[in-house]
Amino acid sequence: MNIENAQVQMRKGILEFCIMHIISRGEVYASDMLDELTSAKIMVVEGTLYPLLTRLKNSGLLDYKWVESQSGPPRKYYVLTDVGKQFLDDMQHTWVELSDSVNTIVQKTHDLGSASEDSSTK
Repeated sequence: MNIENAQVQMRKGILEFCIMHIISRGEVYASDMLDELTSAKIMVVEGTLYPLLTRLKNSGLLDYKWVESQSGPPRKYYVLTDVGKQFLDDMQHTWVELSDSVNTIVQKTHDLGSASEDSSTK
């Protein structure tokens, strides 16, 4: 197993959560989502984003509207539905619990590592 594969899998696991958070702030265009995800170092490409948006729409979690553009074709702007807002609230609760649990385990490992380093230097 290589580290890049593990990192990709970890990022994929939280991608839907991050996308829904971005959309929860208001109407958003897909390329703006890509820009924000990229600047947050969650690398994603259009070939990953659009199928995920379609799946979320088909699940009733988000909707979109077409808006005419001054500089080209109409743009599709995404918004969360009421069901999507509730789903995101539930995901947020799960994220907090999971994050706390993982941090507890990582901190204990860190603390034990520090304690063993201290005892080995004596």
